[in-house]
Amino acid sequence: MRFLHPWLLLLALPAFAAAAAALRTPDASALDLPAGKRLRERRPSRRARAARAAPPVLLALALCLIAAALARPQKVLRFPGGTGEGIDIMLSIDSSLSMNAVDFKPTRLDAAKAVARRFVLGRAQDRIGLATFGGAPLLLCPPTLDYEALLGRLDELDAGMTRADGTALGDGLASAVSRLKDSDAKSKVILLLSDGRANTGVVDAPTAAKAAAAYGIKVYAIGVAGTGDSTMTIDDPRYGRVTVPVTDDLDEELLDEIARLTGGKAFRARDGGELKSVFAEIDRLEKSKVALPKIAATGDLHSWPLGAALLILLLESALAAGPLLRWP
Repeated sequence: MRFLHPWLLLLALPAFAAAAAALRTPDASALDLPAGKRLRERRPSRRARAARAAPPVLLALALCLIAAALARPQKVLRFPGGTGEGIDIMLSIDSSLSMNAVDFKPTRLDAAKAVARRFVLGRAQDRIGLATFGGAPLLLCPPTLDYEALLGRLDELDAGMTRADGTALGDGLASAVSRLKDSDAKSKVILLLSDGRANTGVVDAPTAAKAAAAYGIKVYAIGVAGTGDSTMTIDDPRYGRVTVPVTDDLDEELLDEIARLTGGKAFRARDGGELKSVFAEIDRLEKSKVALPKIAATGDLHSWPLGAALLILLLESALAAGPLLRWP
């Protein structure tokens, strides 16, 4: 973490000074009673001491937190910089409605997201991007070292999010290729994950694979479907939530062709365990030299000290009106 304007932290010093002065100053509200001397010689009760000390201390703490917020604290994702070992990777994941099939637990898409998350967290110096395709392609995150942002977009991945029916496998692959073709990394890889066959789109899958090969991009094609038919739950506008059958329509021959054309490898995962094994094997890819930035991303954290200051001020008001109420 860093402060963008650290000199503003000096604003906390007057708050501490005011609190210290308030604690040292005699209580001017004390009444001069005939027995005042004898009463003043007695040690004040705990509630009386708390009633005297709490307001200046809490107010000083709130002012310090406000000063910290004005100094603009930031969370910084730091990287060593220079040259490191890494590759450029695009995750291209099918999000057609059939990815809601339950032959993977809980669904094909949820299993793919969980394994992809583990794969991303296992990398350290690779630029990774995310794209999806149903009846049309959709870029969710360009290749980046900001894994936190990437995983946030991965969590948003949902079946049917492209708002187009079908499986545009070729368009999805072409979209991923367009994000890697200008990369300066020596090793460029696409992880293409689908559960069906190409049945729509503008670009056919073999043509997209040849384009990937022309740019030196290797494609690992992963089929995600159990053996035989399955079922999935959909929201029908007439009957509500219903369970419908899902036919085993995985085109393994096309996945094999895509992998062959690009020098990659094709896989068939029939359950979550096999899918983990596939990603574990891909995780052992070769490395190449890439330039790494010293700072990948920053995020403001000023809302935390501001929120804490507000809670402390509310607490001081509640205590002053209740348990620590002081009578003249």
